[in-house]
Amino acid sequence: MKPFLHTHPYEPFLFQEATKLIVGTLPPPRFTTGDLKEDDVDFCYGSRNGQLWPILNQIFDLNLKYETTKEAAQQRKTFLRKRKIGVCDIVASAERSKIDASDLGMKNIKLRNLVGYLEEYTNVDTLLFTGGNSKNGPEYFFRKHIREYGIKLEVVSDEVPRIHQFSLPVVSHQGEKKSKRIIKTVSLTAPSGAANRAVGSLQAYKILKDMDPNFTTLDFRVQQYRPFF
Repeated sequence: MKPFLHTHPYEPFLFQEATKLIVGTLPPPRFTTGDLKEDDVDFCYGSRNGQLWPILNQIFDLNLKYETTKEAAQQRKTFLRKRKIGVCDIVASAERSKIDASDLGMKNIKLRNLVGYLEEYTNVDTLLFTGGNSKNGPEYFFRKHIREYGIKLEVVSDEVPRIHQFSLPVVSHQGEKKSKRIIKTVSLTAPSGAANRAVGSLQAYKILKDMDPNFTTLDFRVQQYRPFF
């Protein structure tokens, strides 16, 4: 059986004022085939099962709509522009033998040139990975990508969410390297239902859950994401 070619359905959402970029992998295959569900939003991270927009909705009190309408997509674009946040997932395409959203199920992966985008969008100083360095996660792919450029991540904080930084040479119009630009990366706990088990096993989550039995994995992510958005 021929593998399913899972191509990213959205161009990077980038603009010159952006100071942060959200970096994930690929949305579920139905976004590529166009078979959206009623409460999916036709935009980055728009899956009805995804938690990124519910997290941001809670942090910023956005009153977002969860439906397949232009209005729902526009709400999210307006918010991102206002907060100077872009979206540039790192995977351009991958093949799948099983049609699902599993990162581990991706084969023959083609990455986007994220370093090239960073060179073009010079105000970006923070990358927000929606997942860590486990195999086929966004940080994992980013590390693979920057090796081609001789760039390495340096540890800033080894506690979850792990924070790193790297330096990107700033090139003048004459092609001379004139200085270095420091960019920070933050590896957030993935905003997916599949990551809930991992959240549930974290000691920090267990302590908060013991203090408040109503505390949820969504609440945990809201606490984690808030300082970085």
